[in-house]
Amino acid sequence: MIKNIRWIMKWAGEYKKRFYLGFLCSFFSTWCTAGPVVLAAWALGNMIEDSRGGTTVEKGLIFLCLGGIILLILLRFLFAYGKNRLQESIGTEKAAEQRIHIGDILKRVSLGYFSENNIGEILAATTTELSTLELQGMKMIDSVVNGYIQVIAIICCVGMFCLPAALAAIAGVILSAFALRGINRQSSRTAPAAHKAREDLSAASIEYVRGLSVVKSFGKEGASIKRFRNACRDNKEICIKNEFGFVPWNCLHLFFLKGAAVALVLTAAWEVLQGNLTLSMLLMAAMFSFTIFGSVESINDAAHILSVIGSVMDKLEKLEQADYIDQDGAEVRLDRFDVSFDHVSFGYSGREILHDVSFSIPQYTTTAIVGPSGSGKSTICSLITRFYDVQKGSVRIGGHDVREFTCDSLLKNISMVFQNVYLFHDTIRNNIKFGKPGATETEMIAAAKEARCHEFIMSLPDGYDTVVGEGGDTLSGGEKQRISIARAMLKDAPVIILDEATASVDPENEHEIQAAISALVHGKTIIIIAHRLNTIENADQILVVENGRIGQMGTHGELMEQDGLYRHFVEVREQAEGWRIAES
Repeated sequence: MIKNIRWIMKWAGEYKKRFYLGFLCSFFSTWCTAGPVVLAAWALGNMIEDSRGGTTVEKGLIFLCLGGIILLILLRFLFAYGKNRLQESIGTEKAAEQRIHIGDILKRVSLGYFSENNIGEILAATTTELSTLELQGMKMIDSVVNGYIQVIAIICCVGMFCLPAALAAIAGVILSAFALRGINRQSSRTAPAAHKAREDLSAASIEYVRGLSVVKSFGKEGASIKRFRNACRDNKEICIKNEFGFVPWNCLHLFFLKGAAVALVLTAAWEVLQGNLTLSMLLMAAMFSFTIFGSVESINDAAHILSVIGSVMDKLEKLEQADYIDQDGAEVRLDRFDVSFDHVSFGYSGREILHDVSFSIPQYTTTAIVGPSGSGKSTICSLITRFYDVQKGSVRIGGHDVREFTCDSLLKNISMVFQNVYLFHDTIRNNIKFGKPGATETEMIAAAKEARCHEFIMSLPDGYDTVVGEGGDTLSGGEKQRISIARAMLKDAPVIILDEATASVDPENEHEIQAAISALVHGKTIIIIAHRLNTIENADQILVVENGRIGQMGTHGELMEQDGLYRHFVEVREQAEGWRIAES
């Protein structure tokens, strides 16, 4: 438990000063809590003595005591307010920074990181688990540290008047600490299983939601709902089993504290009978017995949650230790924009995709990459943008190995238009300006006009302020494609990669998109992955990728004269594109 508290304090970083000031406020708040009890016990004791004909109590002294109690109560709430203002928001502030930091980390890792690590685990770490740390971490530190501050302060107060009673209270706290250690050990054993169950539930939920369209189309529940139900059942069973495992330790913890409260009163009563303690001090001990352990009784929950938080911290530390793909990169400025592959080999999951690939793309030329599905075309583009690092050879832009760059300094030179366009759940304006956040309204609209999307945008109810659904689902494929081209135009990068940009577009939209692409690629270094002949036949060079190798290279005319994959590809395409419905 102490280890986890130190972790959270370390995680708090620059906010630790506020923690310490909060502990100080809690300390003074505790004394202001104990003070009224001492004054009230003293006043009651003297009033009882006065009623028996003993010491005479002046009324002014009673009113002075009442005023002191009121003042201490006000100070108590003032210090409690100060503690809450200092500590309560630390978790929220730090978690917000942590999420942004994790976003920066995930942006800079290789895409292979996401195939090697469970997406549900990453999602759980950044949402539910970090929320546990955000919402519970600070409260648990408050419960444990401030709880023990309070009990120590009150025990010190009791000890000044009755040392045996204070020793009885200390014994109860020590014995309860052994029970808390048992809770902490139990939680350390069960927390990994509970985390695994939550991660599986997150992953199953994502898969189920994503596959709903398939499930509905076949009218069946499918395997995804079975996995979802199993994940829900496993999560329930593990949580129940864990809770039952804590019950004996929780009961033991509370038993020692309640026993110590009784022992405190009995010890004080014995001291009164022995003539070593006054009646007012017995009343003070009795009053304290109701509240002295209140601040540590709830620490059993804190011990359990702190162990869970410890597992969260392990996950966050694992994310923090992810290798940045550009950790050795620098800010590189380019004065030319040619692209070259020099004996590149690359693969993932133990399977090599590209084998000893070499070629060069002069700047301001258009290169088309064609080949069968799975031959490595998209992988070539992923290596140019350094989504992955090569395993052998080198990829160069402007004469510089892409491994010399930081991701940002490399990608500011590259614009990509994908086959499957992703638009953010935001306005159309912000989706276009994603390519250049500082662009003016005039620049943004000019890019939209060049991309042939201004007219359909203006026909929408809110024009450029129209909010598109997640992924751009409220727009057609052609509309999304043109917005992505406008985004690339606004970025105005010198290297353009078009990855099957018109593959899934209907013929009516294709004409508009081809016109938009023609405006986009003017004066750029262009790399096109495409299957349509009208897209590739005018390229300055064509690379034919076959089984992870460059099988052929040349212009359309040169390759048509060779008996190879390209000519076969063109012949098949011409037959497919030249079909028509026979007239009866």
